[in-house]
Amino acid sequence: MDLLHTGYRNGTVELLRIETNLFNLYIQGKPFHPTVEALQLHRDEEGALVNAHCRIDKYSSNLEISSISVFSPEENGLQEWEEGQACAPLFFETQAYEIVVEKKQDVAIQFYHENRYLREAVKPLGKNILSGILNFQNEVGFTELELRLHGQTLMQLQLEIFPTKMDYKKDYETILSDVNQQIYNLSFDFLRKTYHLTGLKDTTQQSMTEFFAILRHMFQHLVQAVERIKNAPHIKTSIVNQKVSSGKARHAGKGNLAYLSRHPELFVKDHKNGIIHINGQKMYPTHVLESKKYMDFDTGENRFVRWVLLRISKKLQALRIRLKSVERTSDPKILRNVDLMESQLQRLLRYDFLAVGEMTHMSVSLVLQMAPGYREVYRCYLMLMKGLSVQGDLIRLSLKDLAQLYEYWCFLKIHDLLSRKYELIKQDIVKVNRSGIFVKLDKTQKSKIMYRNPQNGEVFTLYYNSLPRGEQTPTVGQMPDNVLTLKKSDSSFEYKYIFDAKYRLNPAYEGTPYRKAYTNPGPEESDINTMHRYRDAIVYGDGQQELERSMFGAYVLFPYDNEEQFRGHKFYKSIELVNVGAFPFLPNATSLMEKFLDEIIMDSPEKAYERSTRPRGTKEYYSNKLEGKNVLVGSLREPSQLDVALSERFYHIPLKNIFDHKLLTQIEYIAMCQSRRKFQEPANTGIHWFGRIQDWKVVRRGEITERPARPGTEEELYVKFTIERWERRDNPIALGGQGIYTCLYTSKYIFDRAHEIAELKLENDEDLRKWREARRVGKVKVELDHTDVDLAGSVVGIRVEE
Repeated sequence: MDLLHTGYRNGTVELLRIETNLFNLYIQGKPFHPTVEALQLHRDEEGALVNAHCRIDKYSSNLEISSISVFSPEENGLQEWEEGQACAPLFFETQAYEIVVEKKQDVAIQFYHENRYLREAVKPLGKNILSGILNFQNEVGFTELELRLHGQTLMQLQLEIFPTKMDYKKDYETILSDVNQQIYNLSFDFLRKTYHLTGLKDTTQQSMTEFFAILRHMFQHLVQAVERIKNAPHIKTSIVNQKVSSGKARHAGKGNLAYLSRHPELFVKDHKNGIIHINGQKMYPTHVLESKKYMDFDTGENRFVRWVLLRISKKLQALRIRLKSVERTSDPKILRNVDLMESQLQRLLRYDFLAVGEMTHMSVSLVLQMAPGYREVYRCYLMLMKGLSVQGDLIRLSLKDLAQLYEYWCFLKIHDLLSRKYELIKQDIVKVNRSGIFVKLDKTQKSKIMYRNPQNGEVFTLYYNSLPRGEQTPTVGQMPDNVLTLKKSDSSFEYKYIFDAKYRLNPAYEGTPYRKAYTNPGPEESDINTMHRYRDAIVYGDGQQELERSMFGAYVLFPYDNEEQFRGHKFYKSIELVNVGAFPFLPNATSLMEKFLDEIIMDSPEKAYERSTRPRGTKEYYSNKLEGKNVLVGSLREPSQLDVALSERFYHIPLKNIFDHKLLTQIEYIAMCQSRRKFQEPANTGIHWFGRIQDWKVVRRGEITERPARPGTEEELYVKFTIERWERRDNPIALGGQGIYTCLYTSKYIFDRAHEIAELKLENDEDLRKWREARRVGKVKVELDHTDVDLAGSVVGIRVEE
């Protein structure tokens, strides 16, 4: 093969030529897309380009096609082409192509495309030329160009438009399948929960268009389900009784007693072999009933499957009649699909296990709900007969706008990743009204899904196309695609993260500034700037307090599949530094995103704060970190001391037990520890009571009159704390096998969160961090080097109890 000339990949060439007796059609443009080449997209396992779809149909007997030529990358020029031959990917999204129709006769040929902008782009140029620039924008998949004469289709050209930022077979088709499957699963889950135990009726409101749109989406699922049932159908054991000669009978059941008593004529005298005595004579039956067991397919479940297939067939026949009765040329493609579906249904109905009786009543058995094949048929029934209506055209995503599709997919894929590990509580994507089930997901709608973490009961919410309540933008309005809101059990406010889908990719071409700055492909810089804007511009305010920045992080989701390579990208490393960055997100590239979701969900409030740069909650965080030891936890000599302290609102302790008298100036709370040795019952031990200090003073023990002094202690110095009011903890701090010898000091932050008194000994940042993270997983056990917490010198270990 000759070497390709310089500029071959960037130059404009003739891509397609169709010559007929009425006109010649030409399409020219670039045969390659630079991003596709840079990322090596649309290749098979051996690295060769995949085949593209191309089809030409003529609809008029007056039209004769003389030749068709298609550009060949291998030959670097047009090659004769016939229906069924291979064709390389030549047409790509966001790339411009010039179409020219040269008329050979004076006929009123018009160009038509379902997209109005493409239709209006092709205009007459003189008497014999139609010409225009076609740019399919982000629309991919099959597209149909028509030439019409007097409103009737002369010829239809079907081309396949390939994406430029993802692989067509590996990514695009998987995304389509994922979106449909997630909508399908959400809808079925809603229906199953709503109609679990009741019989269902057909909706009378469902239109034929709606029915066919749903059926087209799920028809292959239905066929596969019935094929699966055929391999292991549900059966029941039936018994048939057949009259046979008694000498040939193998299994004569107990039913013969009643049968022979009704048919005495079957008995004959046989003095030698008679086995039954009647009126002193030996009798022998000439015939008996032989019982035979056989496997019967006539079960309620198989009747249901047959009934569903017959109902679909009946509706398809009605749709066919309606299509033919319309006063215009029927769409042959739709009619072909209807006929194909009908023939498939008739084939399925001929299976042996469907040769059963009519269904007389509906019973939702466990087989229908759980058995392989049957549950899928039941799911199809629910969606078809209850009337699923999908706003935004989601159910028939032959979906053209790839940028919009990618945005939908990102939201639903995040849901998919979360729903695998966390409990779905509530969602408003799928709703019901009297006319059926509605799936709400498009740019004009707001949706949210709520989950519960089974490990700690925390609830979090995924928002689509909306902001959580209280969020606002005082300047220019901001509307990110997806916001994940986390409510931590140890915090009074929510932690919010933005995940914005951007169907944009910089391929880092050689010699570009992007290549020089970042080396490898990644998100556009402008999209990262948008994340900074989102994080800084969206603030929280309830009208009673000052506005605070509430978004803890913002991230771009972009179409790229090399996760390992992107780990070294500056915009991935920036997540750890400033919590703004990007994640590659495609069907085969979700691990980085999934790992990050798990991390932020399991983060402690402090860890979540530390990821960000002074978001909402800064004041609370710093007060928790820096307020120091402001709680004194003292021991009690006996139960009567507790009674007096509570009734008189005070607590006293020897001054010598406070080793650093400066602590008296920073203590704000007193808590009392009830030891097991003094209080006996486990329910009465631990720390139950605490109170804020109103006043304190150093006095001699004899001056504390509320409780008499022990002999010999009257002159000792004591600190008497006056308490504003005592409060009882909802959950007492347990002893956990340890105690307090005199007193210990801790912070109110740890005091409020501790479950055992050993946790009150946590002091350094490393122990605090381990403790906070461990509490997110389960019950924490802090091990000290002494049984009395105040006498312990160090923390030996922090672990999660199993």
